[in-house]
Amino acid sequence: MGNQVVIVVGTFILLITGLLLGYVLSQLVLGFLTFSPPILFGTLSLILIFGTLYYVLFWQLKREQTQVVPVERPIEVNEINEPTVENHLKNNLIAKLNGDVAAAERLIEQAKQNHPGMAESWYCERVLDDLERDQR
Repeated sequence: MGNQVVIVVGTFILLITGLLLGYVLSQLVLGFLTFSPPILFGTLSLILIFGTLYYVLFWQLKREQTQVVPVERPIEVNEINEPTVENHLKNNLIAKLNGDVAAAERLIEQAKQNHPGMAESWYCERVLDDLERDQR
């Protein structure tokens, strides 16, 4: 509910600011307004407000889209040995990072934020693949 209010209010203010900015710029171009410091300051303020609202609104929309609730799935036969595989992958990752356990955990957490709802071993494989790709 809170995100929707931010989006609606931001869209409304963005619309009003865009209309004001368009009007002021059109009056400047047509010559009905003389170019003076207050008009320059007002125009720059409208551009700044418009740009900031545009950025915040789309940041909020992107943030709302990434907050997906992971769906529970049944346990597969492959997942019975997953803790052993997971430990092996984590050990490989830590070895690639020269024993930096904290960095390995940070990379796994970042992968979890970017791709929610996957198996723990998938995140380790993803981070290992990313590291190998970056080394090339």
